[in-house]
Amino acid sequence: MSLTGFKLPEPPRDKLTLRRQLQAERQAMSDRHQRSVYLQEVLRVWLLSRPEKTIGAYWAIKGEFDALPALYRWSEADPERRIGLPVMDRKTKQLRFHVWYPGCPMEEDAFGILKPKDTEEFHPQLLLAPCVGFGARGIRLGYGGGFYDRTLATLNPMPYTAGIGFGHGYIPWLEAEPHDVPLDAMLTEDGVFWQNDA
Repeated sequence: MSLTGFKLPEPPRDKLTLRRQLQAERQAMSDRHQRSVYLQEVLRVWLLSRPEKTIGAYWAIKGEFDALPALYRWSEADPERRIGLPVMDRKTKQLRFHVWYPGCPMEEDAFGILKPKDTEEFHPQLLLAPCVGFGARGIRLGYGGGFYDRTLATLNPMPYTAGIGFGHGYIPWLEAEPHDVPLDAMLTEDGVFWQNDA
């Protein structure tokens, strides 16, 4: 059978539909565990070159890559290093980051996502953002709530930002919207997809 003229279907241009499709693809990946193993290694190696002592991370949901094992290993090398998970401020709809460590008390937020309970808040120097999808030059496709963009628009000083996601989420035509804050780097299971150190 000839595949001449065969063309893969383009992802939908409607962002709501695109988000749903990418999430369904991510959860259906038969090799997601192996991809996660590779991405753990990419993240661990990438962190070796980073000077930051505090990292804002996320609690993995809906088949997302879980960065916490790599971050915990990173934190073990220096007692001054701290990892934080987001806690949403209901009034501003922005994220604050509270210290997380294995075994720390946790509770559900308004969206049913676990967050640290009564731990210290801190300002992250490096922020890891989960990506449903991503485009060129640091364009991130999230879940559509705008929490990261609102947070990044107000954080001062601005942390270095790195998107984390599986390579299937790359959408070459994805364009930034006026409120989007571009990422400084993007990591996938294949390595550092994009990085801007300027």
